[in-house]
Amino acid sequence: MDGKAVLVTGGSRGIGAAIALRLAEDGADVAITYVADEAAAQDVVRKIEATGRRGLAVRADAADAGEAAGAVDWAAQALGRLDVLVNNAGVGVLGPLDGLTLASVDRVLAVNVRGAFLASQAAAERMGQGGRIITIGSCMTQRVPGPGGTLYAMSKSALIGLTKALARELGGRGITANLVHPGPVDTDMNPADGPYADSQSGMTALGRFARPEEIAAVVAFLAGDEAAYVTGAEFSADGGHAA
Repeated sequence: MDGKAVLVTGGSRGIGAAIALRLAEDGADVAITYVADEAAAQDVVRKIEATGRRGLAVRADAADAGEAAGAVDWAAQALGRLDVLVNNAGVGVLGPLDGLTLASVDRVLAVNVRGAFLASQAAAERMGQGGRIITIGSCMTQRVPGPGGTLYAMSKSALIGLTKALARELGGRGITANLVHPGPVDTDMNPADGPYADSQSGMTALGRFARPEEIAAVVAFLAGDEAAYVTGAEFSADGGHAA
């Protein structure tokens, strides 16, 4: 990753922050987006800079069409190029089907689907040979273990079609597109000691949550030179959730 330029959307915490730091440790300059917590974003930037690489942060809401694409243009200009886009920004709304409001449907699809599409579209215009588009999906695209996941599972499942189509669209230019499906991950939003942790752990074959760094390791492989022949693929880093 030496000298590569990366944008990680939603990179101020959790999986996104772990991905940003891992790619910086591997030699990349990394820009991240955030929505609300500027202090957390700047903390990630400081950790990136501590590796000796450039770190940048910009506020951009993936639900806003202009900001979703604009963040890509900003990152490419600020870093001088764009080699890797990690579509990590996402929201989850869980609940009974009859309780899902139109506002919730619109926001989840705007962030999880439209935002990823628009960022990928903008990145494709900037990338050259060897570019990488890596999107974070969910284990719920392969197995929905109970009620309440209709909207979230639908939004993340749309990313499968997006990824496969991007692989076909951009393969002739040497740009790859791949999808990573995490299982339960120990983050502030879903801690491994939270109220639903035991049931989530019990759904995995390994009986535990992932560390964010374990998801970042899969992304790092896909972003690197060794994955040059991997495209249009789905990678489950779910502890056997779908086994």
